[in-house]
Amino acid sequence: MSTYILVHGGWHTGAELDATAAPLREAGHNVHLPTLAGNRPGDSKGTGLEEAITSLLDYIEVQALTDFILVGHSYGGMIITAVADRIGARVRRLVYWNAFVPNDGESLNDMVPPHYVDLFNNTVADDGSVTLPYALWREAFINDASDEVARAAYEVLNPHPLKTFSDKISLSRAPAEFDIPKSFINCTEDTALPQSYGWHPRLSEKLGMFRLVQTSGSHELCFSNPSRLASAIEQAGRD
Repeated sequence: MSTYILVHGGWHTGAELDATAAPLREAGHNVHLPTLAGNRPGDSKGTGLEEAITSLLDYIEVQALTDFILVGHSYGGMIITAVADRIGARVRRLVYWNAFVPNDGESLNDMVPPHYVDLFNNTVADDGSVTLPYALWREAFINDASDEVARAAYEVLNPHPLKTFSDKISLSRAPAEFDIPKSFINCTEDTALPQSYGWHPRLSEKLGMFRLVQTSGSHELCFSNPSRLASAIEQAGRD
């Protein structure tokens, strides 16, 4: 059996992946659900990208983890890329689940359409955080769920530190050059990014050689169908 580290996306914590972890654990896998700096209760919303990366590195050290499958969702793709660049020998496989794939010197904001950057900059709170409007969440992020599920999920989201989106990542090499097997899970109804800015193949192709796993669902499949997501993660993580 395998060890998985599931790294959440923006506005989330590890707790939102509990329902996805359950089928993996039932199958005998060891699953970790860390929450990144900036999204933990009481964390500063001025947290930057490097602090978030360091928080996952610290978690891995404290838990003494090795030979693990590192899964990143959305913003989590920024984090797992940096971690793999720094401690790649401990990573069995990288799995990007509709996630950002940066090259050195890129920020998340460099990979989203200009109207998203404008939305973030125009709605940033005094503490440095941004919150998704419900209408955007409902139509673009979780379009495959009932309104009841969508509203319940929205209620558990937390304001996200904008600096983690605007900070540029520092990498020693491009992800395509990593000597680590890679997979990309593409949820085919995901419209969190407009189709002209789509996740696959625009971002997935930056991985070089990778395994593609496609499954139906929105950007927030962890809420709308966590068992389907777990199946896709297991397929993406197999040797």
